Amino acid sequence: MTVLSAPADLASVALRPVGTEDEAFLLALYISVRAPEFAAAGWDAAQLNAFLGGQYRLQAHHYTTYYDTSRFAVVSVGGEAAGRLYVDYGGEDIRIVDISLLPPWRGRGIGAALLTTVLDEARAAGRPVSLHVADDNPALGLYERLGFRLTGERNGPYSHMLWTD
Repeated sequence: MTVLSAPADLASVALRPVGTEDEAFLLALYISVRAPEFAAAGWDAAQLNAFLGGQYRLQAHHYTTYYDTSRFAVVSVGGEAAGRLYVDYGGEDIRIVDISLLPPWRGRGIGAALLTTVLDEARAAGRPVSLHVADDNPALGLYERLGFRLTGERNGPYSHMLWTD
C-alpha cells in the first residue's frame, strides 16, 4: 500500500491494488460518477443502474484489455474506499486512465494529492503525463492548475491534456 501526503483534514490517503473484492465498490463508484449525466433520461433507479452496470462492465473490460501495463488502484481515506486511480506506464508517456472519487471525497484535495504523486513519478522518470477529460468535467480546472495543457486533440467528447516538466 502506498501512503500519500493528504490534506490536513484527512488522516490518510492510500492506494492499494484493485482486487476481486472491490467489484461492488467500483460499480457503485462508476454509477456515482456517471448517473448525473443520465438524470434527464427519465429512467427509474433500476433502469439507470442496469444501464450503468453494463457500461461499467464494458469499461472494465476495455481497461484491462487495452491498458495491460497499468496500475489499477483503489484510493482509500482512513481505510475507507473512496475512489480509484488507474495509471498506465506502457507508452512514451504516463497515462492517467481514470481518476474518480465518491461524492463525499470530492473537492477535498485528494485528487490533487493523487495527481501530484503521479507527476512526481513522471518528473523522476523524465516522462510526460497525459489524460483525456470531458469538456464539462469540473476537474479540468484542477488539471490546468497542476500544469496540464490542452493539446487540441480530441477523442470523441474528450479533450487530450498533456503535462511536461
